[in-house]
Amino acid sequence: MRKMLQLSAVVLAMGAAVPAFAEEEGKASCGNAPREQWLSEDAIKAKGTALGYEVRRVKAEDGCYELYVVDKNGAKAELYFNPVTGERVNGKEDD
Repeated sequence: MRKMLQLSAVVLAMGAAVPAFAEEEGKASCGNAPREQWLSEDAIKAKGTALGYEVRRVKAEDGCYELYVVDKNGAKAELYFNPVTGERVNGKEDD
C-alpha cells in the first residue's frame, strides 16, 4: 500500500510539471536548428510576399523568423516561419 501511495505521488508530481514545459499560447515553435541550416532572410521575405503581404521587416526571434507585414487591406500582422523548412507556423493580426 505504501509503495502505491509513493508511486501515485510521483505520477501526480510529474503530471503537474508537464504544463510548465508547454509553449506560451499564440507563440510559435520552430525548434532549435543551427543558424547555418536556416534559409536566408531574403527567402523568407519572398515567402511572405508570395502569400500576398507587403513585408516591412524580418527578424529572428525564439528560433523562428518573424515577419512584420501589411495585408492588402492595410492591416498589420506578424507571421512566423520555421527557419529551416520555410513553413508558416503561426501568426497574429494586430488590432
